[in-house]
Amino acid sequence: MTESQATTSLTQHLRAFDAGAQVVAAAFLGDAPALTLADGAVLLGEPDAAKRIATHPDAAILSAVCDGETLLAGGDDGRVVALRAGGETETIAEEKGRWIDALALRGRNFAWSAGKAVRARDEAGVVKTREAPSSVRGLAFQPKGYRLAATHYNGVTLWFPKVEGAPQVLEWKGAHLDATFSPDGRFLVSSMQENALHGWRLVDARNMRMTGYPGKTRSLSWSHDGNWLATSGAEASVVWPFKDKDGPMGKAPRECGVREARVTRVAFHPRALVLAIGYADGLVLLCRLADAAEILVRRPGGGPVSALAWSGNGSRLLIGLESGEAGLLNLPG
Repeated sequence: MTESQATTSLTQHLRAFDAGAQVVAAAFLGDAPALTLADGAVLLGEPDAAKRIATHPDAAILSAVCDGETLLAGGDDGRVVALRAGGETETIAEEKGRWIDALALRGRNFAWSAGKAVRARDEAGVVKTREAPSSVRGLAFQPKGYRLAATHYNGVTLWFPKVEGAPQVLEWKGAHLDATFSPDGRFLVSSMQENALHGWRLVDARNMRMTGYPGKTRSLSWSHDGNWLATSGAEASVVWPFKDKDGPMGKAPRECGVREARVTRVAFHPRALVLAIGYADGLVLLCRLADAAEILVRRPGGGPVSALAWSGNGSRLLIGLESGEAGLLNLPG
């Protein structure tokens, strides 16, 4: 798609602003836009009245996750910091001399990794630790129950921190990066260093291979109904079907937003089958899954899109770029 081929445009409703540093992640804390920045701060609030909250004043933020009530940020200073909607911060952990490589958050349950060490803190503040076979690059809590997935070389470990005994290891050769559970908890998918995705049907640990990407897939987003998984890493967002019991096996994926630019970020609308897609050239568009209709949100420029996030009700879309440029879309009507 070229800019002129978009069926309609929302660019007039996009409010552009400068975040001041590379954007690591985007989220909404309550109703407030929140941009996590590489320079150690979180920009919280509306563009004209946002506050810079220095969660890591002397360090760079490497990763961040948010569930709408809490934003969890990890830095190269070894600190894990929770930020609440009111601007209050809490230091969750300090791993002195180590980098925080991955984070996971669900309610008052937190998890983080530093090298091979994986730590999980429950709602009572009890921290449990487990050593992975190699450095952990991705973490995810299963939707139900206190169970954590940790990616590493040659597979993913599924760990119940409150249960004694050996965890379950899902094996597949290669370097596994990000991890994500389907909303119903039936499937686990990891992105890989080898320009592919790998998945497991958890009821029987059946393997699912998803290949053919020209680049690494570092952005994954589930549709609100759990039937689709959108991914980055190609010149379109590749969207895999997961409605049936076999997931995407034996089925072709859809392609949304085909352009001559690599997709860098994807984010499904929280209530509709509409996908926000960000590209390496800075363009952002919306694609409706039912008929592949496309709506332009942001024109090219400013470098790769590094963050996309919808508000809880789906009326606003927050955009962040590696260059520090940002935008807030307010959907009309």
